[in-house]
Amino acid sequence: MNMPIESLVAWLNIAGIAVFAASGALAAARARLDFVAAWFFALITATGGGTLRDLLIGAPVFWMHNPEPVILCTLVAVLVWAVPLPKWPNRALEWLDAVGLAAYSVYGASKALQFGVSPISAVAAGVITACIGGVIRDITAGVPTILTKNEIYVTASLLAAFLFVILMTAGVAAPWPSVVGFTFGFCLRGAAIRWALALPRHRGS
Repeated sequence: MNMPIESLVAWLNIAGIAVFAASGALAAARARLDFVAAWFFALITATGGGTLRDLLIGAPVFWMHNPEPVILCTLVAVLVWAVPLPKWPNRALEWLDAVGLAAYSVYGASKALQFGVSPISAVAAGVITACIGGVIRDITAGVPTILTKNEIYVTASLLAAFLFVILMTAGVAAPWPSVVGFTFGFCLRGAAIRWALALPRHRGS
């Protein structure tokens, strides 16, 4: 099995935008906000991390030069808004976020490498891409961010981005770096959701 790295990475980008937009629109729906607010939540959740990444690596901000991400966010917001809240599983927001987290971790690291960023910094770029949008969503919604809930979240993103970068720099053929990074990142985050896994807290003394 062999395919250009751009092919799978492009699909991970689309998946990341779609599921993060869905998680943002769902958060707005649960807060009983109107559709425009749901669209705004979808947009900032899906583009927040990627915007910061592009600014840091010196790339054109992806959604300012291509309307497709905005269009996709709009379509996803419409679909989420059309589904009554009781139809959504209780933890739908968490699982949508888990998919976006894994996909964007890999995509963000890949884009950073394409712009000549060092491997270590590319891993950090993947984490920023994956985590910042959800943090912005939660802050805007006025709820505790995932970072304050002492769950394995950033760690899962770090694992996905790290595995992708290490396999890419080792010369592993595509699409395996993307597949391995996404799979392990999603599984770790999924395990944290399912069994409330967390790293030890600071003892404070």
